Amino acid sequence: MSDWFINLATRSKLSKDAASELRERGFVVLRGAVSPERMERLTSAYTSAVASATGDDFHIGSASTRVADFVNRGPEFDDLYIFPPLLEACGCVIGRPFKLSSFHSRTLRPHTPAEELHVDVQRDSADWPLLSFILMVDEFRPDNGATRFVPGSHLWPSMPADTISDVRADHPAQVLACSAAGSLLIFNGSTWHSHTANTSNGPRRSLQGAFIPRDGRAGTDFAGRMQPETRARLDPLAKQVLAI
Repeated sequence: MSDWFINLATRSKLSKDAASELRERGFVVLRGAVSPERMERLTSAYTSAVASATGDDFHIGSASTRVADFVNRGPEFDDLYIFPPLLEACGCVIGRPFKLSSFHSRTLRPHTPAEELHVDVQRDSADWPLLSFILMVDEFRPDNGATRFVPGSHLWPSMPADTISDVRADHPAQVLACSAAGSLLIFNGSTWHSHTANTSNGPRRSLQGAFIPRDGRAGTDFAGRMQPETRARLDPLAKQVLAI
C-alpha cells in the first residue's frame, strides 16, 4: 500500500464523533469548514467560474445547472479537495488508495421539485466504495432544496427504487442536512439521498465532488484536462489525489 495513503490514514484530522456519524449514519456535516472571510472570496470566484464556463463543461438539467472541473478553475478551489478531514473520511469509507473522480459546481434553481432518492454508485461497480462531498456555497435550508439522507441506508443491500413506490416522496426516516454556507457535507455514496424541493425564490449553490478507489474510472479526466498553470501550483499531495 502506498506511503502517502498510510500517512494520510494516521493524521487524525477527522474527529471521532464525525467519523462515527459517517460510519453509522452514512453522512456528516462539518460546520464552519470554510471561514466566512474565505467564503466571500470563494463565492466570488465561484460566480466568475460559472459565468465564464462554455461548451460541454456547462450543463443545464431539469432542476439544476452544473459546471465541470473546478480543479482547473482557479487557485481558490485547490485546497477544498485536499482538506485533511475530507481525505481522512475517504480513508474511512474507501479503505485503500483513492483518487478524485469529479469536482463541479451545482446550482439548484428556484421552484424545482425534489429529486429522486438514489445512491451514487452501484455496489458491483469498480468505482465502489465512493465518498462524496458537498461544500455549501449558500446556506442549505428546508425551503431551498437541502440534501436529504436516510440514515444507515448505506448498510442496506437494496436500492431506493427496489423498495419505494415513489422515490420523490418524503421518506419517513429522512433527515435534512441543513447548515450555514461554508459547511462541508461528507457522505458515503451508498447512502440513500437526494436534494429536496427548492420552494424559495432564489438559487441554492454548492460545490460537489466524489472520490473513488484509485483503480476505478474517474468521471473527469483531470490529467488530460490539466492546464499548465494548474499543474505548476499543485503540491505533491494534490497530485497524488488527482492521480497525475
